[in-house]
Amino acid sequence: MHTAIDRIMKTYDLMVNRSQAASEEARGKVTDYITTLFEGGEKDPHRLTVYGLTYLRELDGSNDPAKAGFSGL
Repeated sequence: MHTAIDRIMKTYDLMVNRSQAASEEARGKVTDYITTLFEGGEKDPHRLTVYGLTYLRELDGSNDPAKAGFSGL
């Protein structure tokens, strides 16, 4: 589980430029989320990594095309 969290944060830090405080807040949130998945039975570190990155991108709105600047026109 900790390997997945470290991998998530390293990858996410490459994708998003943010402050140290924001990074620590994101780590706390994703740790809680991954812990819930792990306790629910998901043990595959690769899947946990994907789920964690998806979770963080949903939190910051980068999965939302409108927030990313795409109007569909």
